[in-house]
Amino acid sequence: MRAILVFASLVVVVGAVMSRSIDGFMRKPGNPSTMIASTAATPAPTPAVTSRSVTLQNNGRGHFQVDARVDGRRIDFLVDTGASVIALRERDAAKLGIHPVQRDYTALVSTANGKVRAAKVELNRVEVGGLTVRNVMAVVLPDEALSQNLLGMSFLSRVRWEHKNGRLILEQ
Repeated sequence: MRAILVFASLVVVVGAVMSRSIDGFMRKPGNPSTMIASTAATPAPTPAVTSRSVTLQNNGRGHFQVDARVDGRRIDFLVDTGASVIALRERDAAKLGIHPVQRDYTALVSTANGKVRAAKVELNRVEVGGLTVRNVMAVVLPDEALSQNLLGMSFLSRVRWEHKNGRLILEQ
């Protein structure tokens, strides 16, 4: 009788060990049955071909500058996530055919140099690399109020962007 109990206990222990071993094997990466199960449960990633991407390298001082096209004309910008809209200097707006008159300067904006009046405008098309955003809000500021054009959130909020390892990645 004692031998039967020892044998039965041994069978239970071996069964438990085998069960754990089989369970561990089934969870190992590379096991075809695990791969099939996880593939079936996870939706396929969207192919990279469907999106366009532009990667900007910082200029060594932590800023990102970009050469863009606004309504087909080349304009340089500093990427500024703190700017609500695109901000253009008067002389660059003039290159685009935008010539606000004094009465157009109705918006009051805060800059690093204080508050200044700006003229609200809408840009038909802003392109950065292969990314295109249409009907983008912007403001025109007097040249002395702005040292360079700012690519603000009126553009950036309409693309996906990520700051990673000293690079700014824009996707559409």
